[in-house]
Amino acid sequence: MTEPRDTHFGYRTVDLDAKQGMVDDVFRSVARRYDLMNDLMSGGLHRAWKDALVTAVNPPRDDHPFALVDVAGGTGDVAFRTVAAGGAATRVTVCDINHEMLAVGRERAIARGLDQAVTFVDGNAEALPFPDKSFDAYTIAFGIRNVPRIEVALAEAHRVLRIGGRFLCLEFSTVDVPGLDTLYDLYSFNVIPALGRSVTGDAEAYRYLVESIRRFPRPEGFAAMIGAAGFRRVSAQSLTGGIVAMHSGWRL
Repeated sequence: MTEPRDTHFGYRTVDLDAKQGMVDDVFRSVARRYDLMNDLMSGGLHRAWKDALVTAVNPPRDDHPFALVDVAGGTGDVAFRTVAAGGAATRVTVCDINHEMLAVGRERAIARGLDQAVTFVDGNAEALPFPDKSFDAYTIAFGIRNVPRIEVALAEAHRVLRIGGRFLCLEFSTVDVPGLDTLYDLYSFNVIPALGRSVTGDAEAYRYLVESIRRFPRPEGFAAMIGAAGFRRVSAQSLTGGIVAMHSGWRL
């Protein structure tokens, strides 16, 4: 008899194969207010974190071709920043499994006149619809913890990167400042679901997002997973007292 494959949906334990559908439901319900909620929840800090991510991507500012895939980046935040930072030959492919998030991103790209530089593709992080060695960089911002099989997604990231390509991941982490950790927990479990209810009408979706952060591996544990996927020179940089970490690895 086969053992059930379980994962944690927030603090609930669910069958691994059911998690993707539950995550899809969460983001489907909040897609139109997702970026507003990011501003409200982080006090605008998510913008600085994403700017730091794009600085690490470091797209060439000349006419040298550069291809980035941004996974789980449906609304286009990282993509638009990368195109603005890079030269005329910088191109970004946004890959997201959620149709509603992609629709928001496409609308935003057209409004900014960036629909030639940014392409939106419906795809699963665990089975990317791209050939081997297609991209110079891979980014995923606040999305890896929602992937049911993180190790599979990391292997896919390694597969689609060219030799010398870089994997970069922003994810919520473990607060490492005494006192801030208690305040952060109080804010996360009380204020954020209330904001979700007020702005999107869905407190439960944001309760899940908060709980999923607590289930994500600590930086050293996630670094080990990145290394196991074949990446080298793996590192993690703590941001804002450990609220967020930026993880990096190279395909060498």
